[in-house]
Amino acid sequence: MQNINDSLRKLANNQNFQQRYDALKNEVLSDPLVKDFLRQHQGEITRDIVDKSLMKLHEFINQSKGCSECSSLENCKNMIQGYEPTLVFNGKFIDVTYDRCQKKIMSDEKKKNERLISSLYVPKEILKASLGDIDLDDPGRLMAIKMAKDFIKNYHTGEKQKGLYLHGPFGTGKSYLLGAIANELANRHISSMLVYVPELFREMKNSIGDNSVNEKLEVIKKAPILMLDDIGAETMSSWARDEILGPILQFRMSENLPTFFTSNFDIEGLAHHLTYSQRGEVEQLKAARIIERIRYLAAPVRVEGKNRRV
Repeated sequence: MQNINDSLRKLANNQNFQQRYDALKNEVLSDPLVKDFLRQHQGEITRDIVDKSLMKLHEFINQSKGCSECSSLENCKNMIQGYEPTLVFNGKFIDVTYDRCQKKIMSDEKKKNERLISSLYVPKEILKASLGDIDLDDPGRLMAIKMAKDFIKNYHTGEKQKGLYLHGPFGTGKSYLLGAIANELANRHISSMLVYVPELFREMKNSIGDNSVNEKLEVIKKAPILMLDDIGAETMSSWARDEILGPILQFRMSENLPTFFTSNFDIEGLAHHLTYSQRGEVEQLKAARIIERIRYLAAPVRVEGKNRRV
């Protein structure tokens, strides 16, 4: 069998091979990120180390970094979908390690939450919502979009910032607006949780049997940005109001976690809805506590316009 070193020497003496090798090396060493990496390790990395690490450097430059060349996780161009490369120097040669990109992190978090709470599923049109596609035929909708853009622009983790309480008639695009806000936040690598409230209460009631209520409640309470869609559409029970909705809002108020709402009721109408349980009980004080938390967490905006469901 021919010695591998002899084979490599023959290849090195081959003119076509040498031209391709030189072109590859020039391409690698011209990459801004590679140049920056070599500057950081100036005095440590020799020419010989660069030559030995050339294929790893080539692997690095031909992949997307920071999701800059990937429109979505499904369209990721990298060797390992959802993982972006980083150059490392171990003292002997240059290597490439892989870590989850932001799109992969957000996707994994979403899947984790979806597995835990089935009510997180939302219609496809909401998942594709965009602020740019919303009609500006109503002053309230225009104001809501302006306030939403201000929130997205100014949001910083840990800082107190009010969400929105979007209220108005059926079919005026309140839920779509929530989806658009969630997508804009996602573009900034900020995760949010959109929950359909009537389904949430049904989910929680069904979870009593397997003792998973507290676990699911913790996930919702601690979401960086929570969006409660269609609050008031459910048949209100004292248990759902006091054991589910109340603790969620109390925790978010105490931790200053941004919270958004949509409802067909204005805040006064929601207060009336929360006052009367399905058993006919009148509990104004308990309802008032919920409303106080909502007022603290969100600014009310009325959204009107034509009904988009007809």
